[in-house]
Formats: sequence, C-alpha cells, structure tokens
Amino acid sequence: MRGYPEPVERLLAALERLPGIGRRTAARLAFHLLKASPDETRELAQSLEALVDTVGCCSICWHLTEVQPCRVCSDERRDAGCVLVVEEPRDLLGIEATSLHRGVYHVLTGRIDPLGGVGPSDLTIAALIDRVSDPDRNARRAPVTEVILGLSPTLEGDATALHLSQVLASHDVQVTRLARGLPAGGRLEHASASVLADALLGRGPA
Repeated sequence: MRGYPEPVERLLAALERLPGIGRRTAARLAFHLLKASPDETRELAQSLEALVDTVGCCSICWHLTEVQPCRVCSDERRDAGCVLVVEEPRDLLGIEATSLHRGVYHVLTGRIDPLGGVGPSDLTIAALIDRVSDPDRNARRAPVTEVILGLSPTLEGDATALHLSQVLASHDVQVTRLARGLPAGGRLEHASASVLADALLGRGPA
C-alpha cells in the first residue's frame, strides 16, 4: 500500500523535526492544514517565509529582531550601561512585561549544560565580554557599569551564572543576580510578571 502523496509526506517529515512533535501529532497538524481554507494555509506559509527572510539576531544583544540593531538597543531612553543577561528571547519578553528594567539585554541563546553537550563556547558569552570590554561594541557605545544575571534558578542556570561571575571578575563592572524570589528548579519563562518584578527589585550580588 502506498503512503500519503509526496507533498504530505514532506510536510509530515518537516513537522516531525519540530521539538515535541511525533508522527501522530504531525499527522493531525497536516490534516488540519489540508482541511483549512487555502487562505489560512497560505498565510502560515507566508509567515514562515517572512520568518526566514526578515528575522535574525541583533548584532549587539542577540535578541530576535527584524532591524539592526534591535529596538531595545537603539532606544535612547534606556540605560545602555546596565545589561541584563538572559538565556532565551522568551525570558527577555517576560522581564519586559514587568516594565521595571530600563537597561538593555544580552541573550545567551541557551545555558551551559555539559550533559547536553552545551559549553561556554556554544553561547554568546564572548560577545558579552566584548560589550563589557569595549564600549564601541555595546548599545549606543555606552560603557557597561552593571551586568545583571537573569538566569533560571536551575542547576544549569546556576552553573552558567557561576561561569559568568568568574569571567567578569577581572573586569571593572558590577555583577548582580536576580533575587531568589524565583522558585528553585523553575524556569524563568514560567514565572509570572509579579514574581519577576520581585526578583528584579530584590536582586543581590552574584
């Protein structure tokens, strides 16, 4: 017995490569798209094309952006000397929801995870050190005076924070970390705006 038509099989294979998507879930999504209106399916395809063609990482902070530098880095109302380090873009958005951080950010694009094969060189740590060492590499060429470690309070997050604290110790910059208002073992992306606000306001030395 032959399988699905070749375009459907290609779609199934593409969907299965997404995290958490198995064959059955991929099939449900594919059949939903087949039953949807042509306009709805084309809109999804156009959104994916726009994602590939226009969205990239900020050349300064590594946040997702369609302009260079990103709107946060280019915002003159922000304190470019205060850099809050986060693991992923979604963590940045969670902190932005508190409206309390008026500095800029640096996205590591992950966290140190030896068991997962992720080391310091796999993250954007070198770019962060460049920003601290050379104001010309920072947003609006401002000298960095404080680095806030906004990392998840997990084993991997703690390991990443410890590594960053050690690397930054030789630089003339204040290093702080979000207060433990965040639950140990939790993920920053799951914290509510109020919990993030308490953690940000109560941050202490790293």
